[in-house]
Amino acid sequence: MTGQFEMQNTIALVDDDRNILISVAMALEAEGFKVRTYTDGSEALRGLSSQPADLAVLDIKMPRMDGMELLGRLRESTNLPVIFLTSKDDEIDEVLGLRMGADDYITKPFSQRLLIERIRALLRRERNSKDGGGETAEAPLGRGSLVLDPARHLCTWKGEPVNLTVTEFLILRALAQRPGHVKNRDQLMDAAYGEHIYVDDRTIDSHIKRLRKKFKEIDDDFGQIETLYGVGYRYKEDKAA
Repeated sequence: MTGQFEMQNTIALVDDDRNILISVAMALEAEGFKVRTYTDGSEALRGLSSQPADLAVLDIKMPRMDGMELLGRLRESTNLPVIFLTSKDDEIDEVLGLRMGADDYITKPFSQRLLIERIRALLRRERNSKDGGGETAEAPLGRGSLVLDPARHLCTWKGEPVNLTVTEFLILRALAQRPGHVKNRDQLMDAAYGEHIYVDDRTIDSHIKRLRKKFKEIDDDFGQIETLYGVGYRYKEDKAA
């Protein structure tokens, strides 16, 4: 069923395979989305600079400018939600893409229904982060040097802002809500993607690595996100006032 907010959302599809562009665009339009298609990264960068979209679906391997370079250029000026399309042999690219700031990836060949559900989940989180959930907006969460403000989608560490994607923010919040308690990957998947969306373990691990990297760029001694091998992750509350 098409949600009311989806009618206002524009999706940018970037892929050099015109068959994919046509079929996915038709599926999205049938769900009430507006769609703009691009056949390479250079064209997409120009188009998104003049006409921003609400979410982008990028193929990794494209001529002229591939998905990785396009993502890097986009991340210089925007936190636009991005989903990568990858081949089965692109495991390294998947991890690198997530570290660079993609929110998710889907492996080709893929289910159009799965892609649509991933898009909906990302847009829903983006909308909630901007409006703070309305009357049920959460108060800022403080854990020592960490402050998370869900209503404004802001994160600071020792007073310094940390630029997080929606997915990273939700994973960190799930961990920080109960310091010392272990969250397994399934629980973090549910927190970040919703109970009806499946992603594999590597996706969560990649997000955790990127979270640590972002905090260590501010504080090299950051070690609050702990790994319990074979179990999951937990947040160790720091004692700073």
